[in-house]
Amino acid sequence: MKYVSQFSLIVFALIVLAGLQYQYWLGENGHFAHKELRKEIDAQQLANDKQIAANELLRTDVHDLKTGLEAVEEHARLDLGLIKPGETFVQMTTAPTTHSSR
Repeated sequence: MKYVSQFSLIVFALIVLAGLQYQYWLGENGHFAHKELRKEIDAQQLANDKQIAANELLRTDVHDLKTGLEAVEEHARLDLGLIKPGETFVQMTTAPTTHSSR
């Protein structure tokens, strides 16, 4: 009877150990699920870092537009075609010219 109770205790301990190992490796919040979640977090952090850099660039542009006249003038020249009084507008083309010799 002594050996039967020891055997049943060992079998019970092995069943509990197997159940715990299953939960650790394959369970809902197990090791593999944690690894996948970690990958998703790293990818999201990379996307967040890129967005933070883009936002900082926009924030700098807004600050320049609010405080500096040079940025406003550059914007007006490039996007709106500003020409100041006394300046001459020269437009150059990069299209190749064709010469016909007859």
